Amino acid sequence: MANNIDAPILLIGGSGVVGSISATILRRMYPDLPIAIGGRDIAKAEAVASGIDGAVAVQVDLERPDLGLSPDRRFGAFALFVKDDWLHAAAEAQARRIPYLSISSGAFEIAPEVAVHIRNPNAAAMMLSSQWLAGAAVLPALYAARDYAAIDSIRITALLDERDMGGPAAYADYERITGHAPFAMIRHDGDYFWVGGDLAESTLIDSSGREVPAQAYSPLDSVSLAAATGATSVRLDLAIGETPARRAGDHHSTEIGIEISGLGKDGAPRRTVHRIVHPAGQAPLTALFVALGLEGLLGLANGSPAAPGLYLPERLIDPGDAVRRLAEFGADFSQVAA
Repeated sequence: MANNIDAPILLIGGSGVVGSISATILRRMYPDLPIAIGGRDIAKAEAVASGIDGAVAVQVDLERPDLGLSPDRRFGAFALFVKDDWLHAAAEAQARRIPYLSISSGAFEIAPEVAVHIRNPNAAAMMLSSQWLAGAAVLPALYAARDYAAIDSIRITALLDERDMGGPAAYADYERITGHAPFAMIRHDGDYFWVGGDLAESTLIDSSGREVPAQAYSPLDSVSLAAATGATSVRLDLAIGETPARRAGDHHSTEIGIEISGLGKDGAPRRTVHRIVHPAGQAPLTALFVALGLEGLLGLANGSPAAPGLYLPERLIDPGDAVRRLAEFGADFSQVAA
């Protein structure tokens, strides 16, 4: 499919596990899209770029306000796969008036990025994709929610294999979010509050029927789904352990459960459970939803780039298209017995 982007999309941290897969997905979706692999280690960035047709490597230093980039070098957008403690990438994207997407902040960490946007709201579009796997649970949940007239509760369950913590950046995100905020934000009976201890503990049922201990976790999924659906109770529970695929002797997979309760369109009580399984683990799902976020920000599919503003992924990605892309890129999305 053609696109009208003539300056490369800079994938900051694009030489990492998720970033490199996202570059591959973008190239598959848009063969002519200019892509730049950004990283502190230029040799590593060059190695990844060499495997992506037409991609280039760019050295990026997040500790510098200008990221070490020449002001004369143009970019079409920044996508950030690592935590930028200085917010230099967000500020530089605003200064260049180009879209920006990030995936690494917990619910308690987004205020600095929001403040950067509020400071200059008409500069460019900013997408906060700090949901579980960049929206891989939220978008399918909204697709499933279309069958409801009213929703009371949504529960997302996420099973991450202990061998699938991703690269150093992903592991650092997990350690930071769980270490700095041992309490998790949920919505219950219409109120948002932080839970810890026994209230945070739960279990999930994996695809083999096995019960797995889980813990409340707070990326942006709960607030996104509550705002989008009006559900009065929303939470995400995360379990880290052995996935059924690895237990069966295969490659580790990743699983997402979506449990919704409310009233169906016929006015009768309704409860559904859907499951997403990707046999290659979490990285391909995260990479896909970053690619879909960039597609929405830049208007790659419809020729209409997003106007300056602050966005969550579901504002620019159609849930039906997200579910179609899941199947296209190797994931199974199905309804299971409630």
